[in-house]
Amino acid sequence: MDQLASRLRRLPPSCGPVRLIGVDGHAGSGKSTLAGKLAEALGGAPVLRLDDIASHDELFAWTGRLLTQVIEPFGRGESASYTTYDWRTRRFGTARPLPAAPVVLVEGVGAGRRALRPFLACLLWMEMPSEQAWARGRSRDGEEQREFWDGWVAAETRHFAEDPSRPHAALLVRQLGQGYEVLPGPAGGLGPDLNVTRSDGPPRMW
Repeated sequence: MDQLASRLRRLPPSCGPVRLIGVDGHAGSGKSTLAGKLAEALGGAPVLRLDDIASHDELFAWTGRLLTQVIEPFGRGESASYTTYDWRTRRFGTARPLPAAPVVLVEGVGAGRRALRPFLACLLWMEMPSEQAWARGRSRDGEEQREFWDGWVAAETRHFAEDPSRPHAALLVRQLGQGYEVLPGPAGGLGPDLNVTRSDGPPRMW
């Protein structure tokens, strides 16, 4: 991940002093794992997980909250804070600080939505077919979440039909048996100094 992290650091700030990096893809595609590894390669970059600001009643209707609590403070050069949702108690809890670091990752389904793209320095898309990703997610969450997943799949399908993210991704990230393959996305890669394809030799982690 070091080469990709280095390239992201060199991008121009996109939201005040912050380089905001979106990590989008279907639920279950591995976005959280990728964001965690990339944050580590970036020296501990903050990660905002959209699961923390969505809720049962607002699976995708969280744009206003994100803009008010995070984007606007970053735009003023200030650190942000956002209230987090507890999926078990079904209510929002205490505020969580989010520093205006040089690079901040926003991870979750909808991170590349239309309303956020003007504030992103780069959008990454986890390249995995929806049915495969959803099957992974269902297996991970178990039988007790079956009803939730049935509703989620329908909601996610509607969301991406109305506001697709993948066409706007600079990079596509495919999880391999070991590591990741990083490819130029539909919106174009990050420039010639990032060699994002690797087809020879064993899989490696960028």
